[in-house]
Amino acid sequence: MPWTATVEVRTRTPELAEWIERSLRPEAAREVPRARANLRRIPEGLAVQISARDSGAMRAALNTYLGWVHLSIETARTASRPSRPRSDSPE
Repeated sequence: MPWTATVEVRTRTPELAEWIERSLRPEAAREVPRARANLRRIPEGLAVQISARDSGAMRAALNTYLGWVHLSIETARTASRPSRPRSDSPE
């Protein structure tokens, strides 16, 4: 494939990198139209390498994977917050 890009996702902890990788692994196993992705751990986090057949496929794959990375990070951030009682719940 003539188009390639690598996005490095640097995380504060190896656990977060592992969590993101586990979240993306099922998606990377599927082929996004005209593109494919490879995930690998790096010392600072996770690398997502994307190969695409054309520029449109590269743009779509990058947008898709960056969105999934963002969603994974925000989910981890929300899950790690201490829970607070909801204001509408009875005490």
